[in-house]
Amino acid sequence: MAEISANDPITFAVLKSAVESIVDDMAYTVMRTARSPIVRDVLDYSTTMCDAKGRILAQAKTVALHLGAVPDAMEALLARFQGDLHPGDVIIFNDPYDGGMHLPDIFMFKPIFHGDEHLGFSVVICHHCDVGGRVPGSNASDSTEIFQEGLRLPPLKLYDRGVRNDIVFQIIERNVRLPDLVIGDLEAQLATCALGERELLRIVDKYGAPTFNRFLADFLDYGERLTRNEIANWPDGSYEFTDYIDGDGFDPAPIPIKVTITVKGDHLDVDFTGSSPQVKGAINSTLSFVKSATYLAIRCTLDSEVPNNSGMYRAIDIAAPKGCFLNPHFPAPVAARALTGYRVVDTVLGALSKIVPTRVAAAGEGGNSVVCLGGYDKETRQPFVMVDMINGALGARASKDGIDAITNPSQNMSNMPVELMESTYPIRIEEYSLRTDSCGAGRQRGGLGVVRQYRLLAEDAVLQLRADRYEHRPYGLFGGNPAAPSRNLLSLNGGAFELLDSKVTRNVAKGDVIRHEQAGGGGYGDPLLRPLEQVLEDALDGKITPAFAREHYRVVIEDGRINEKATAELRNLQPELA
Repeated sequence: MAEISANDPITFAVLKSAVESIVDDMAYTVMRTARSPIVRDVLDYSTTMCDAKGRILAQAKTVALHLGAVPDAMEALLARFQGDLHPGDVIIFNDPYDGGMHLPDIFMFKPIFHGDEHLGFSVVICHHCDVGGRVPGSNASDSTEIFQEGLRLPPLKLYDRGVRNDIVFQIIERNVRLPDLVIGDLEAQLATCALGERELLRIVDKYGAPTFNRFLADFLDYGERLTRNEIANWPDGSYEFTDYIDGDGFDPAPIPIKVTITVKGDHLDVDFTGSSPQVKGAINSTLSFVKSATYLAIRCTLDSEVPNNSGMYRAIDIAAPKGCFLNPHFPAPVAARALTGYRVVDTVLGALSKIVPTRVAAAGEGGNSVVCLGGYDKETRQPFVMVDMINGALGARASKDGIDAITNPSQNMSNMPVELMESTYPIRIEEYSLRTDSCGAGRQRGGLGVVRQYRLLAEDAVLQLRADRYEHRPYGLFGGNPAAPSRNLLSLNGGAFELLDSKVTRNVAKGDVIRHEQAGGGGYGDPLLRPLEQVLEDALDGKITPAFAREHYRVVIEDGRINEKATAELRNLQPELA
């Protein structure tokens, strides 16, 4: 058998690549076997491998915002089943107050054994299209306690030594609106966990369990070492940043997220003291998810060679006061906690921009917006639940513009194709486009957000909207402007559009039109330093209007050309310097 040591970097590199390829194969397996559009097409899922102690070894290029919560989830699992894990077991749970995130995200763990030795776990997290509760999709912002949000599962065995637990399957089937899709996605998770187990055992069979276990310890140490080497080059000190959520759907008062990052040598302390107390609506977030969002934001500023494993977490301590909305008391509702996670990412990156300014982009669109329509077919009484997660734009970077209409880095998700939506749900998409003038101006401009407009074809439905960045727009950096705010609009029975709040649950009827205009990304650097030809190019491409160019860049565009004299006068410069 090969021996791993400091003098054997080749075996280390081979095993590192092998483990990382397994989690990517797992991700493709979910995509190819899942039943619901939110998993199969929107890609709201994650895959990872853990060692026997529950420490992350590698994670796929899926929803990164899920995976930093896995250590807390594993802690709950091991506390419940320590000494009672066997080959053929499969454990699931979704309880946010026991290491989970929100109820639609069901964790699945399959312990991996080589003979009698427990080596680790294959792990899959999927956002299920419905887990019951008071509204279709189980994701409303206006629930007031977790009991309204759906079926709450503690850590329990879905399979015990290979024997299927039919009672658990029956409980799930009886409590969700779309049992075929939910059970289908659970079976996709099962298939994926089995693939992870099979592929990991192939590696262990080839190299031997002692060699593989030494690799696991070395790999986590390697992740920690590279992380600490990066942080050691950052300037010591404390750095603060505050961002806001635009109310919780009950109270329009802004909800602050305040972070203080303290750099001490090769270690970070991240403290959310000063953030809002827990709120009535469902945007509260458990600490496990806040940790995940924080790890993600910090990871975005590290070198690409740093592995995505739990070794990185050893260099970071995270705290949020109990009773704040980032660490709420039970039974606070948490269904819409994704929005809070996105804003935690923005807030932490805002603080990091003061530490490593060239590695941090301006704020993106604020995370995906959610448009959910649920109801029943008038004739068949079959339910439908459309959960559309609209991914919009990246903020500008130190040397490049933001990217238009692309997933936020914390999501790694996809916009649902129009053809799929119209063939699956009783809706018609009347517009899906880039939103002109939504970018924040800057030396580098932010990306453009998107517009989605839906017409309901069913007799009636429950509409849920979860959006943000109405009042507190995506921030720019170093002189860059904030992006345009987002908006929800509704046309009832052919009438004019009315502006809705950012977070809404209400009934709609056949022919009603829902329109969401998403925020763009913030700008980076002084807009007046942007080359004039790039301003003109954006105008000719329809990304900005001449009015936007005049207001934000002081550039006058007429008949598809820059009016140099008018631009010079507007900028109060000589024509040759305009």
